[in-house]
Amino acid sequence: MNPNIIQKARQTLSKVKPKLNKKEKILVALSGGKDSTTTAYLLKKFGYKIEGIHINLGMGDYSEKCLNAVKELCRQLDIKLHLYDIKKEMGSSMCYIRTGIQNEKHGKGLKNCAICGVIKKWILNKRARELHVNYIATGHNLDDEAQTSLINIFKGSPELSLNTGIISKDVEDKQKRFIPRLKPLFYIPENEIRKFAVKEKLPVVFDKCPCAIDSYRIQVRNFTNKLFDEQKLNIIKNAEGIIKKLDVKTGEISYCELCGEPARNRVCKRCELVRIKK
Repeated sequence: MNPNIIQKARQTLSKVKPKLNKKEKILVALSGGKDSTTTAYLLKKFGYKIEGIHINLGMGDYSEKCLNAVKELCRQLDIKLHLYDIKKEMGSSMCYIRTGIQNEKHGKGLKNCAICGVIKKWILNKRARELHVNYIATGHNLDDEAQTSLINIFKGSPELSLNTGIISKDVEDKQKRFIPRLKPLFYIPENEIRKFAVKEKLPVVFDKCPCAIDSYRIQVRNFTNKLFDEQKLNIIKNAEGIIKKLDVKTGEISYCELCGEPARNRVCKRCELVRIKK
């Protein structure tokens, strides 16, 4: 066991306000990778009421390996698994969906990961609400959060980090359609998580997504990989300081006029991408 990573995760969860109730249901977004697998393992160990959800992207052998790893994890942890097969639900694999979007005028220049990320977030929130869960837990770690903070700053949109944190910041959601995100690994470095998953012999797929070849995040990751953990933590703290100085308010959540899901504008990013019509 690695008491350090366990202690860090406990401390991270203890900072959530109001305090997490172990009777509340947490849906863990399971990809088959080390981060989400470790998240589920720790939440179960801490006694939280969890279930898992896996989005099968239909990407050949890679997706099959991820699905098998998730199934084995849920078997070991004795938790319920919800599956979303993107081919069955949306008619095509993620590869065909994002290629179709990129071939359209409005999709020119969009990166693979950007499209996939938007669609997966939409699926997770919608399905989590249907399952009546209180939180969606993700495997985002210290490296991920430092990279996101830098990306938002580099792109001139630091306000996009407004709602990030151990748990998504409070926003006025009158229709209760947005499910708060919970990140138990928020302050834990990626390398520590990798070592933990190996030591505990967790069923993990360490292969990289075959479509993640042109992501802007990869370029930023190459930079943050050269930093010390303390420096990554400072990036997050400094980004939070920038947000406070901007004095940007979280405001009220809007809802997509096409699908009804939470959105920043009149139409959500997912509907913009797939060009859904009324």
